[in-house]
Amino acid sequence: YICRLMLTCSEEFNGKPDSLFFNDGQRRIDFVLVYEDERRKETNKKGSNEKQRRKRQAYESNLICDGLQLEATRSLLDDKLVFVKVHAPWEVLCTYAEIMHIKLPLKPNDLKTRSSAFDNFNWFTKVLQVDESIIKPEQEFFTAPFEKNRMNDFYIQDRDTFFNPATRSRIVYFILSRVNYQVVNNVKKFGINRLVSSGIYKAAFPLHDCNFSRQSEDLSCPNERYLLYREWAHPRSIYKKQPLDLIRKYYGEKIGIYFAWLGYYTQMLLLAAVVGVACFLYGYFNQNNCTWSKEVCDPNIGGKIIMCPQCDKLCSFWNLSITCESSKKLCIFDSFGTLVFAVFMGVWVTLFLEFWKRRQAELEYEWDTVELQQEEQARPEYEAQCTHVVINEITQEEERVPFTTWGKCIRITLCASAVFFWILLIIASVIGIIVYRLSVFIVFSAKLPKNLNGTDPIQKYLTPQTATSITASLISFIIIMILNTIYEKTDYENSLTMKMFLFQFVNYYSSCFYIAFFKGKFVGYPGDPVYWLGKYRNEECDPGGCLLELTTQLTIIMGGKAIWNNIQEVLLPWIMNLIGRCRTVSGAEMRTPRWEQDYHLQPMGKLGLFYEYLEMIIQFGFVTLFVASFPLAPLLALVNNILEIRVDAWKLTTQYRRMVPEKAQDIGAWQPIMQGIAILAVVTNAMIIAFTSDMIPRLVYYWSFSVPPYGDHPHYTMEGYINNTLSYYRVADFRGRENPYTGLGNYTTCRYRDFRNPPGHPQEYKHNIYYWHVIAAKLAFIIVMEHVIYSVKFIISYTIPDVSKSTKSKIKREKYLTQKLLRENHLKDVTKNIGVIVEKMVEVVDNNLRPKVD
Repeated sequence: YICRLMLTCSEEFNGKPDSLFFNDGQRRIDFVLVYEDERRKETNKKGSNEKQRRKRQAYESNLICDGLQLEATRSLLDDKLVFVKVHAPWEVLCTYAEIMHIKLPLKPNDLKTRSSAFDNFNWFTKVLQVDESIIKPEQEFFTAPFEKNRMNDFYIQDRDTFFNPATRSRIVYFILSRVNYQVVNNVKKFGINRLVSSGIYKAAFPLHDCNFSRQSEDLSCPNERYLLYREWAHPRSIYKKQPLDLIRKYYGEKIGIYFAWLGYYTQMLLLAAVVGVACFLYGYFNQNNCTWSKEVCDPNIGGKIIMCPQCDKLCSFWNLSITCESSKKLCIFDSFGTLVFAVFMGVWVTLFLEFWKRRQAELEYEWDTVELQQEEQARPEYEAQCTHVVINEITQEEERVPFTTWGKCIRITLCASAVFFWILLIIASVIGIIVYRLSVFIVFSAKLPKNLNGTDPIQKYLTPQTATSITASLISFIIIMILNTIYEKTDYENSLTMKMFLFQFVNYYSSCFYIAFFKGKFVGYPGDPVYWLGKYRNEECDPGGCLLELTTQLTIIMGGKAIWNNIQEVLLPWIMNLIGRCRTVSGAEMRTPRWEQDYHLQPMGKLGLFYEYLEMIIQFGFVTLFVASFPLAPLLALVNNILEIRVDAWKLTTQYRRMVPEKAQDIGAWQPIMQGIAILAVVTNAMIIAFTSDMIPRLVYYWSFSVPPYGDHPHYTMEGYINNTLSYYRVADFRGRENPYTGLGNYTTCRYRDFRNPPGHPQEYKHNIYYWHVIAAKLAFIIVMEHVIYSVKFIISYTIPDVSKSTKSKIKREKYLTQKLLRENHLKDVTKNIGVIVEKMVEVVDNNLRPKVD
């Protein structure tokens, strides 16, 4: 109660709208708590409101007893809202800075940075750099973990600025997260997060330093939010490099390292995009030289080949020439450039990961997180769950843990069951899409004009295969986004990165894996097709394979996901804030204080950054796992990321409250996830080239089956390839179930995509020797490609150290000078103390000897 009396109350705000201080203009606001006054609520829940009020009063009293200073101010726009401003005095900051092992300045760092190899190109890169006259470089310091008993060693010129606003907010949040508000059965309930989630407080946040669109009226304000908006988030700065040091200073290292990683990933995508576009153009300009496509479109070759029906009864015979347009498009993606680009991307992803490690090490040095010591105390959310007492095997002392061994097993089982359920749900959706493909293919085959020659303008561009592929891809994208949204609503734990990624991996990539490695692989042949569930006939690929359909699927999912995410990230917070502003008095924003303006912004949420990482990692998977089928994927990712950086910057600076700054050394669990994707990407791309594209069968035909003894051509050629890859089937051998629609005439034989012996052969409809040559070549190609790329990856990883030599020497040099400085300061203190002691001893001896001399 005595502590509660120290809470300063103010019904009116008398300061400036941009003020970041208490009403006395001296004490800085480090945090703001917002609650709704129960006494002014129009509700019948008086008992519940009284309990909430008591919990809040107990919490605020404990905050004051812990040394924090509070000042309450009622809202100017809604008299039910009360803003509690929190200030941490000097002694509190020093105490908790030592507890949290926060590194603080010892003295200015005068180490000279080594000249860069790109200094000669400064005239070119100056355009891309942030203007240092606007955002001035931060002064560098030697730092050390703060200790109160060695305070004289630290570079304290002004107590008000020694702890910057981000550090002050982090310290206050540390306190707010650990102060209790209730004790029930000897179990403490504590933490601002629980109070906010239970509705006792409506919000808790640190303040932005000014309005994003104009500078503060306070001359002492650094206007960092305004500078970030102007030089980082504004569209006119889209071509400039990010001001990473200012981002880190304002939002903390955790946000800074995310944008550093995203920026570096985007820079590396530029090289991949250039090579990808070059491979695409190679295929585009050489599509007219594609021999097998010419044969498909030739009226005398493809125009005379009658294909077998691809479904039962309702489907008719069809002419190969109707796939002319799709075969031309396929020539663009299924070319020699595809193989070159797949190998290049296997090397590119290794270079990206290795060079990012080096860049990350440089940021650790520059941002002083090399020897980052996390808080000794556990996370408050973890502490709240620690209700079981066990004996520590090492210390033999009692300690609290959240779960017993049996409880941990139950928890793991439940989590695994939940993940398994969601994965089964995704697989069920994929099966549903397959059934849709089969059903709609029959409908399109029955409804579209049955013109064997493919001269109908609709049939020329909208074949049953194309129509089914596009509609199924769109539905698949919609289902992916729905399942993604539902799953996100059921999971709020930040420690489940792998679980969430596993769900997203299956959700986004399952349809692509199906098309790439399963569709058209187990279809049988016309007289003996394979059925799903004994009812649905398995899907077949186009005569040129499923590569074009995989490209279509990737284009729709990647493009749709990018458009949806950017619209969602821009529109949702903007609309929510617009609604909040409409509820306020017109023009009141100019008069309301900073804490009230920030309250009407959107909260970022605990998992906000987690989902930003997840979005980019999923994109990274699309760029690497299936890039052999879509060389333009890096270009799409590059364009998306350039916009993503600025959209995220715009959100943070204009639409969201300021987050509590957090320390971080690296990107955490996302690094090993990317390394796993990089390893898997080699396998998937090799298998796409081998089993999804038609490259290996074409090479086998060119080198072995176009010339004697298997072929009739006197020299190596691709002529006759289409006829060689289509097998014959006797129409009379159709059974009743597969009996095709015969309204367009009678045929004795039809063709289908496979390598089987013709009717009348001693082993009719069995795989021929060409099939086994192709299988052997495919397996050999996969083994060779994987071993070559993995060998190159290993050599690159071995030869490129994670930390550059110059960074290592800088770290060692700074550590040496810091230890030397601390030792010298300690020796000075010891020498000074010894000098004082000696002077006192001399004085005592002198005083004792003087009477005897007299």
